[in-house]
Amino acid sequence: MPGFAIVGCGMIAHFHAKALAEVPDARLLALVDLVPENMEKVMKTMNTKYDTYTDINKMLERKDIDVVIVAAPSGAHMNLAVAAAEAGKHVVVEKPLEITVERCNRIIEACQKNNVKLCTIFPSRYHAANQALKSAIDKGRFGRLTLGETTCKWWRSQAYYDEGGWKGTRALDGGGALMNQAIHNVDLLCWMMGPVKRVFGFTAMLAHERIEVEDTAVACLEFANGALGVIQATTSVYPGMPKTISIHGDKGTVVVEQEDILRWEFASESDEDKEIREKFAQKVGASGGASDPAAISHHGHALQLTDFVQSLKEGRDSLVGGAQGRIAVEVIEAIYKSSDEERCVHLQ
Repeated sequence: MPGFAIVGCGMIAHFHAKALAEVPDARLLALVDLVPENMEKVMKTMNTKYDTYTDINKMLERKDIDVVIVAAPSGAHMNLAVAAAEAGKHVVVEKPLEITVERCNRIIEACQKNNVKLCTIFPSRYHAANQALKSAIDKGRFGRLTLGETTCKWWRSQAYYDEGGWKGTRALDGGGALMNQAIHNVDLLCWMMGPVKRVFGFTAMLAHERIEVEDTAVACLEFANGALGVIQATTSVYPGMPKTISIHGDKGTVVVEQEDILRWEFASESDEDKEIREKFAQKVGASGGASDPAAISHHGHALQLTDFVQSLKEGRDSLVGGAQGRIAVEVIEAIYKSSDEERCVHLQ
């Protein structure tokens, strides 16, 4: 039964703690944060006492800690993840893996060098609707893929940025609506449509003050398979809308909103199609944090952490390892470069 420690006890640490409580054969043993009050809040949420540390190195000395979850601000992931890997601990990193491809590579290389597993948290991949959509793509149900679209038209108040400390900064947030909120959408789109060949993007800060990053972004993509794509990402759209992903081909269309399938149509109808439409007829209707960052569910985290623990037992990679986690960062980095330099950016 692997022992876990969470490093960084802000809001997302509460979701990891709740998720771990639902993972068979996993034990949360320790918390690490520079601010003791943050760790106290997690323990209050869980109504459980854990060992607490303000020094990560003291925690890493423990033999009963097998996995370290890095839940610190995004731009602080590399140093913490590398330290955990060098101590021989498996590493789970909350999205994004890091804020640049170079820093992602440093984490991946440290885990490979020390022969430990690496997992990037992208729980949307584990939701039933997205699993069904990915399966349909893999079976060739869409024919030729032609268009992939994703939207994350969310709202964040000025207070969200003012009170967050690191939020909205280039050094620790690494970006705005794309890197922090819509990175889940970008990951899903690339998972569904395949590698991105080139991008053209526009970013702007339109509805907020005192932040260094974008609150509004759009991008056009060309995938390696020839299909085209569109990304919309905001924290500037009041009151916030559920995120969507739409996949189209010359033989099918599927539209997913949050965890709900809104449209599932293929040129060649099958019994499976009827079953899926019936299964998702009762909509979940989850907001997924469209206007409140604390309104997300820990369900996807629990599914992903369960898969990670199982992968350790079976000696295999989990669904979202380091290389998979790096993909969305690479695409977002290219969109930022395109916007800054006002040109198309090639990824391959």
